[in-house]
Parts: sequence; structure tokens; C-alpha cells
Amino acid sequence: MRVAGIMSGTSLDGIDVAVIEVRGRGWAKRVETLAASSRPYPKQVRQALLEISNAQTHTAYISRLNFLLAELYAEALISCCQEHKIPLSSIELIGSHGQTIFHEGERVRYLGRSVASTLQIGDGSVLAERTGIPTVTDFRTADMAAGGKGAPLVPYVDYLLFRHARLGRVALNIGGIANVTAIPPGAGPESVIAFDTGPGNMVMDGLVSRFTGGRKTFDKDGKLAARGKVNKEVLERLCRDSFYRKVPPKTAGREQYGAEFLKAFGGLSMPDAVATATALTAATIGYAIDRFIRPRMPVDELIVSGGGARNPLLMAYLASYGRGVSIRTSSEYGIDSDAKEAIAFAILAYETLHKQPSNLPAATGARHPAILGKLSLTNSRGQELYSKHSG
Repeated sequence: MRVAGIMSGTSLDGIDVAVIEVRGRGWAKRVETLAASSRPYPKQVRQALLEISNAQTHTAYISRLNFLLAELYAEALISCCQEHKIPLSSIELIGSHGQTIFHEGERVRYLGRSVASTLQIGDGSVLAERTGIPTVTDFRTADMAAGGKGAPLVPYVDYLLFRHARLGRVALNIGGIANVTAIPPGAGPESVIAFDTGPGNMVMDGLVSRFTGGRKTFDKDGKLAARGKVNKEVLERLCRDSFYRKVPPKTAGREQYGAEFLKAFGGLSMPDAVATATALTAATIGYAIDRFIRPRMPVDELIVSGGGARNPLLMAYLASYGRGVSIRTSSEYGIDSDAKEAIAFAILAYETLHKQPSNLPAATGARHPAILGKLSLTNSRGQELYSKHSG
């Protein structure tokens, strides 16, 4: 079955698209990547998303962006298909993560009740209508309804793609937030250890954007950080945050590492601030592996994906924490490191269509496995495809 995955992460850097071919069922299924592409958000759209993400805003802005993003997702998929000469009509299903504008995996008191919640925008019905392809969206809510934190969801796919009979592997994705999936050698999915470690690129990106007035949005190739000096006092203070010591499962987002967090770097020059933020990302990833993974399994390989995999300085820092671990990118295993999460949500959508649970309760804390997502159908083609594949 040919499936497209669409991902726009917490970095708000743009839209990643992947088209894959999935064959088989269960853990024996095989995945082949046919195409991958990425397009940045228009500057005004990115700014609008920043203004509604974990912020005081107006419901009108959320509603408008919910529909607008779906249009942009459709355009990104169509462009990817044209670029790679893949007929849009050959794609039978779309899995779209949507753009997270709020995520609170831990319950809080609200109006006399205890509530955890999440919100991703980019309407599935609009995306399905524009492409003529059945679309799965809102993957996180079913896990949260079952008592989970709604994240991380990619560990299901990490286990499918990277499990090994003899090697202990840690899949590390460095997007806006950094998260790990640790897979003990020869282990079943119930033994996977997965959680968010803290900031990925979000703090670095935020600092670059703030210092440049939005002219730049990330530290290309880590060059800014390489010119700076890590402020050890600031780094040590930030590393004392209780989140890093909290036992998994746990999740993080812009709510912790957004605009308010950047104030901690006040008084530093741009190179020093970005250098310190880069060191913070590496240090918290290293601490998470040492504290929560190494005591439970050997770590033979670290498989890195996401935008952070293209930051040489960050990768060098990780190597210094690795202590003999082989550090590679997911691209070396045939999974494009920039498109890995888009690939993941294509796979999760495939499972949803086939009525298969695809959260890992060991990773999210859910009470039980859950079928994720909501399916949007548009026309007779969608109905026929649903009948064909859902049994």
C-alpha cells in the first residue's frame, strides 16, 4: 500500500513529506521510502503559528490556521509527488501529524477537574478533500484518552525499523524537542524505553530568531555556536531543572522551552547563547541516556534523525558523551533523517486504517494499546479504499 506522511514539528521550520510503500502486517511488515521533501513555512505563517502556540490568542486565529495549514499540507504533498514523478492517484492514504499548538501531557486542575490535553491543527477533512485521499489526523488524543501522555508516538515505528537481535540501539530524534527510543537487544515492544529528553533545536532556533529579528531561524551547520563560548554557569543552572531527573514516561514541548525559557540566556552574546543552548541539548540527551537507559540495557548504537543530525557541533558533543557508542544517522539505515517523522506518521496511519493499535504504553504511560487517529473520507474512492483495507 502506498501511503504519504506529513509532519510539521515543534521547530515550526516547515512541512516534511514522505511517500512510502508498506507491505505486510504486524512486526514483519516492510517499509520502502519512495520520496521525501521539505518546504519551509511562509514567514508570515510561521510567525502566526508562534503567536498562537502556548500563548494568549483569539479563537479566530486558531480556526483560520487550522484550515490554512491543511491547504499548505496538500500543496506540499502535491509538489513532492510532482518532483518525484509519483502519481497522486497512486497514494491510497495520508497520515498527517498536524501542527502542535498546545500539549500538556501531565494533568492539571482546571474548572474543578483534572485534565490533560493536546491540540494539533491542520484539518484532515480539508486535506482529504484537496487531495482526494483518505486522511488520518489527531494521532495523540486516543493515547491521552487511555491515560497516556500522547507522546512520544514514534517509538512504535522505531521498534519496527531498528530492533536488533544482538545490539542495543537508541533512536534519537532531534527536532524542536529531543526524544529517545531505547530498544534492548532481542526485546519485545513492551520492553522499549522511550521519552522526551528536553530541548532539541527549539532553544537554539529561538535564540537565533530573537537575536536576528527573525531574519534567521536556525544555526546553519552549528557555525554560530562554534564561534561562541559555553557559559558554564548558565548551563549548570539550566541542567538543574527537575524535568531531567523525572522518571519516564515524560514529554516536553514549547510550553517548557518557548519564548519564556529564552530569558535564561539574557546578557549573553548571540554566539555564546547559541553555544550554551547547543551544549544544553547535548548534555540533557547524554544525561538521559546515562540515567535512564544504560542501567537497563547496553547501548551499542545511537541512531540520530531530525534537524539536529545536520549540526556538526551538536553531533560532536554527542560523540563525547557516547563512550564508545557507534553514532550514525537514520539515513544510513535507509530512513531519511530529515523525513523520519513523516515516514513514521505514514506508518501509524497505515496501522489505523487496518484497525491496529500503534501506541506503546511503555513509552506513553497509557493504560492499554490504542488505535490512533481520526479518519477523514471525501468521496466514493475514499469509501472504497476504506472498505478494501479495513476489512
